[in-house]
Amino acid sequence: MKKIGFLSFGHWTPHEQSLVRSAADALLQSVELAVAAEEVGADGAYFRVHHFARQLASPFPLLAAAAARTSRIELGTGVIDMRYENPLYFAEDAGAADLLSGGRLQLGISRGSPEQVIAGYEHFDHVPRAGESDADMARRHTARLLEVLEGEGFAEPNPRPMFPNPPGLLRLEPHSPGLRRRIWWGAGSRSTAVWTAQQGMNLMSSTLLTEDTGVPFHQLQAEQIQLFRQAWQEAGHGWEPRVSVSRSVFPLVSDLDRRFFGLETRSQDQVGMLEGGRARFGKTYAGEPDRLVEQLAQDEAVAAADTLLLTVPNQLGVDYNAHIIASVVRDVAPALGWR
Repeated sequence: MKKIGFLSFGHWTPHEQSLVRSAADALLQSVELAVAAEEVGADGAYFRVHHFARQLASPFPLLAAAAARTSRIELGTGVIDMRYENPLYFAEDAGAADLLSGGRLQLGISRGSPEQVIAGYEHFDHVPRAGESDADMARRHTARLLEVLEGEGFAEPNPRPMFPNPPGLLRLEPHSPGLRRRIWWGAGSRSTAVWTAQQGMNLMSSTLLTEDTGVPFHQLQAEQIQLFRQAWQEAGHGWEPRVSVSRSVFPLVSDLDRRFFGLETRSQDQVGMLEGGRARFGKTYAGEPDRLVEQLAQDEAVAAADTLLLTVPNQLGVDYNAHIIASVVRDVAPALGWR
């Protein structure tokens, strides 16, 4: 059984051809899509986090709202940029949202992606220390987050508190047991995947890798997953991690599907430059369901992962995106043994 979820960037555009024209539209439709995805049998609703952009930015109110409208589906992020985060506030917000969801959060975090503004994290009062890069700062924030999510006390109590304290050092509240094991790192390279395993985080790998060895994208990503699992075993964490990959998958089962995505049947991997280095981008899968079954059966990374996140074109509206998710769950997944 492979878990199947969707990943939305939450784009909104004040244009007559967009069905998502405002920030309110993006937020409300994200909740509605989570509800619809649960109804059609999907396993997860994940949301991308971008600052200074007409996309989703503050994840925890959205996750809490989706939790109130759903009962089974996992709710997550893919990914939160840790350069921008105060790890203690993050832990409090995440703990509250996780408790409201009944322990359904799966939080993807990372160093972040190319930004809309220059050094945007500095506007949030996060500045790298002397000799530290922004990536180093993100990992420092992450280390502190993982530490406080363990739930151990670390703060000395006031001898004259406003309210009675439990004995010993105090921890952050609310604390959600189990959330520490539901933190994922968005890794864009093989070396970062090894680091992720060493830190005891689940692996989240997208349709982009920040390296290129000349082999097809899915094979390079499968190597990344293999190295992650090997490093995890060597670290001896004592529990089984999860691995997700993201794919753009569009079953062509209607004339509307063909109008939107018919040209994507010729999609191939792409190689380009990203932040000064070569990167490889995975192809889009589009075609009749039986053809998609053949293609996805040959995707080594999809086979190696336990979770598949479907990137959705959210500006086409809730109904159409629910149709895409339902088509994959109903017409593709069973033939691959995922259902």
